[in-house]
Amino acid sequence: MPEEGEPHARTWMAFAADERVWGRDLAPRVRRDLATIATTIARFEPVSMLVRAEDLEQARSLVGSSNVELVTAELDDLWMRDTGPVFVRERGAVDFNFTGWGGKQEHRRDAKVAGVVAGRAGVERVRTDLVLEGGALEIDGEGTAIITESCVLNGNRNRGWRKHDVETELARLLGITKVIWLPGIAGKDITDGHTDFYARFAGPGVVVAGLDNDPESFDHDVTRRHLEILEQATDAAGRSLRVEVLEGPSTVRVQDPGFAAGYVNFYVCNGAVIGPEFGDARADAAAKATMERLFPGRTVVQINIDGIASGGGGIHCTTQQEPR
Repeated sequence: MPEEGEPHARTWMAFAADERVWGRDLAPRVRRDLATIATTIARFEPVSMLVRAEDLEQARSLVGSSNVELVTAELDDLWMRDTGPVFVRERGAVDFNFTGWGGKQEHRRDAKVAGVVAGRAGVERVRTDLVLEGGALEIDGEGTAIITESCVLNGNRNRGWRKHDVETELARLLGITKVIWLPGIAGKDITDGHTDFYARFAGPGVVVAGLDNDPESFDHDVTRRHLEILEQATDAAGRSLRVEVLEGPSTVRVQDPGFAAGYVNFYVCNGAVIGPEFGDARADAAAKATMERLFPGRTVVQINIDGIASGGGGIHCTTQQEPR
């Protein structure tokens, strides 16, 4: 599996914000956020966005005539990072059996998205018995993965699987030779603690890790434990990791306990890094400065995604890269 910063053919997204999931008031804002993410990425590379037939006209009006291809498909929700396939170098795409994050949400249509995307991309759909969402998997492109135990070893996905079983299957599917396991935290959000909200590679040997400084947050202690593990870890090449910390904002525009206020869920595309801003001038600027330092030569663009963050997700969660 290539590292996210390697050249892309395109980005895949899904335009779906069902009012039964998001509510009547929030759904329109979420659709606008999806369009903002798509049109921002489309400044740098093509975007293919799945959209339900009944939403096609609205999607077309929001994305305009930008570099966004709309593809009619059946959908339940918008989280392409989890429902879409994981592309690999040998013209293949792994279907990791999306189950609605362990049966927490309706997913009959979304369970078919990986196959739809693989078919549209013209690549082989690779099957496995392992249940895993793309948001739970962070890789460096050189054989190292970071994975949260709370998600992948959870009995609601892979009952009876041990670390060795997961590592063996990921070696077969993705060429992973070293897994750094983070504990994560189960039951606090729908994903059971996806990796892409805790730690991301900024290239081989360099990891960006989130730090939650709110003592009332369930992530306060776990993010500190993750930092301890990452600072002691080595990658597949035997290198100690250089760990860069991204502290979350102190203030946000939306006061909601489920609001996902963190900068780690950024997306790397051709020539750019797309990240969130939350209205905390100091923290927003610090996050942007860190991204510019870690990704020299890429344009760092920060956008408002308060609607999507209100649903517990971020920019990375809505995207899936197809390597060139």
